[in-house]
Amino acid sequence: MARYTGDNCRICRRAGEKLYLKNGRCYSPKCAVERRPTAPGQQTGRRRKTSDRGIQLREKQKARFIYGLMENQFAGVFRAAEIQEGPTGHNLLVNLERRLDNVVFRLGLGSSRDQARQLVLHGFVMVNGRKSDVPSHSLNVGDSLAWTPRATKSKYYKNLQEAEAKPVPGWLSLNTETNEAKILSLPKIEDIGAIFNEKSIVEYYSR
Repeated sequence: MARYTGDNCRICRRAGEKLYLKNGRCYSPKCAVERRPTAPGQQTGRRRKTSDRGIQLREKQKARFIYGLMENQFAGVFRAAEIQEGPTGHNLLVNLERRLDNVVFRLGLGSSRDQARQLVLHGFVMVNGRKSDVPSHSLNVGDSLAWTPRATKSKYYKNLQEAEAKPVPGWLSLNTETNEAKILSLPKIEDIGAIFNEKSIVEYYSR
């Protein structure tokens, strides 16, 4: 399955809530969910009760689009969470948060996960002193992140240095002067603030 390249606002409208896929626009009056709260497509006026299976699928799709994963990628993350010790739902959330593109986003180095993914793909990020251009790179406690020398010469980096620093989750640390970061611990459920139900996702794959 190819990566979704359509309008992100349609995804939020289909989900019936904000998934914050466009960052700044989602907090403005231009947000499509506020302007057009109905699902995309022709409206029939009929309301159909969503089945349990439909609810599970919706939650899985929400998580997949939030983290920008294709179907097979997301299924792979779930399978990895399934064989780990502990609750599968919790493991799934932690594994998604540990992705390099997500950590770059959480650090405020990218305004959205899509932008953070582009920074990684363009070779702007180093992990433990070595360049990593793999967005799915799974980070561990103690790993460090930094900009590559080429990235520090870019206009984007200069603009970021002049911008106001964003709050960073407690499981991460960021030196705002050098933009060097470190993984202090694994994220906790309250740190993630997921807007989807991970238990429904477990039920979806456990059918």
